[in-house]
Amino acid sequence: MNEQATSRPDAPVQEAPSTDVLLTAEVFAGEPGCIAQARALADRFLTRLVAEWLAVVGEHTRSDLMLAVSELITNADRYSHGPYMLELEGNAQRISVTVYDSSTALPVLYSPDPARLGGHGMEIVVALCDRVTAERVPVGKRIRAEFELST
Repeated sequence: MNEQATSRPDAPVQEAPSTDVLLTAEVFAGEPGCIAQARALADRFLTRLVAEWLAVVGEHTRSDLMLAVSELITNADRYSHGPYMLELEGNAQRISVTVYDSSTALPVLYSPDPARLGGHGMEIVVALCDRVTAERVPVGKRIRAEFELST
């Protein structure tokens, strides 16, 4: 991905999301079990979003979001040199999964190739969510995966 990359550029531009959202975040240092901890954080977040915001999160969306969290945290753990942060933000209409890490190298999105060993993480994330952005920020980079919810 380039300086700033966005998936699905043909998608219509949507209005800015409401600032009234449920938000949670946690920093990980790459300790053993951090991917499971990130998934547990996402699971608790989704449970709260359904209970407090009456968001409709089907099993398919839940599974996609959990896999996206796993892939993004795995990439941050593998390619950054230092701590990384998972931020989950949502309301009844949308959920975003954002990972900040210390590496300024943006992810590479390869063409689908079932014979290629590895390098499928971002391909998976792009296929799962409605929009993906990756950009450099002062601390390194930010990758955000967005999910639109059915109402």
